[in-house]
Amino acid sequence: MRSLKLAGLLLIVMLFALAGCGSAQDDGGGSDDSGSSDNGGDDASSSEEVRVTLGTGGTSGTYYPLGVAMTEQIFSNVEGVSQSRAVSTGASVTNAQELAEGKYDAVLIQNDIAYYAANGETLGDFEGNTVDNMAGMTSLYPEDIQVVTTADSDIESLEDLEGKTVAVGDQGSGTEANANQVLGAAGLTYDDLTAEYMGFGDASQGLQNGTLDAAFIVGGAPTSAIQELGASKDVKVLSLSDEVISNLTSEYSYYTEKTISADTYADYGQEEEIKTVAVMAILVVDSELPEDAVYNMTKSMFENKDALEAAHARGSDITLEGATDGMSIDLHPGAARYYEEEGVSVE
Repeated sequence: MRSLKLAGLLLIVMLFALAGCGSAQDDGGGSDDSGSSDNGGDDASSSEEVRVTLGTGGTSGTYYPLGVAMTEQIFSNVEGVSQSRAVSTGASVTNAQELAEGKYDAVLIQNDIAYYAANGETLGDFEGNTVDNMAGMTSLYPEDIQVVTTADSDIESLEDLEGKTVAVGDQGSGTEANANQVLGAAGLTYDDLTAEYMGFGDASQGLQNGTLDAAFIVGGAPTSAIQELGASKDVKVLSLSDEVISNLTSEYSYYTEKTISADTYADYGQEEEIKTVAVMAILVVDSELPEDAVYNMTKSMFENKDALEAAHARGSDITLEGATDGMSIDLHPGAARYYEEEGVSVE
């Protein structure tokens, strides 16, 4: 009887041992097969292609629809790019910061903000925080510096802003930096006027209710804040003098001269064309992206520009001839190679 119990116990032990061996073989075999397939596939893909995430701006702005068209209709078909997508962001300053962090592979950004970021200066966000992985791909369209007042105002030039209350943009913003520079080119400082730090919507309201005399608005004309003002009061957008324009374009590489047609705001009381300067919206990529991939992305964008024109009216401003106008940082070698082949200056 005792021998039968011992034999039974031995049988149970052997069955557990066999089950354990079988389980180990199954798990080990499955793990080896899966690991070999997945890792091998990833290595092969990463050595040949890149994924591009493009940081844009708010969904109601210009950057986002253009970015979606770029990623979904252009870059997604480019050799060397396995996947591309656009994401909504806080726009220029945020885009520069998060490009540095590796969150994006490309961003849409104002060229002055790109300059500050690449050089670690001027704006508080970048003071001493240089963005080292930023390279230019192309200039896109102008964002105009507009100094607006009401048609019944006695303000006719920048010099007339002395002693006035003027909205200069949110403190530390790109607009505020532009306002400071434009005033400086006219021989003025904030000490010569009452500077109010506020966004475009609040500035438009201030001009409507008379608490402001003038406002700096930076954006592609026609700009909605000026149109909103024009719905209740006739507007006057000032021209900058030739001297002020020359001072700005010679001192700051990111400004370009711009003339806004009188027709742009004719329905809102504007009677004359507007001579001013503009910063440029530009497309920036991570400098570590492969040269061939960026070359193909640049080439494809200009060969399929109709997709950008269909996405937003500003798409028609994007031209090969103006691809390096106002480019405030070094070009990516892939973009530079394409421009050199097409006879576009890369100086």
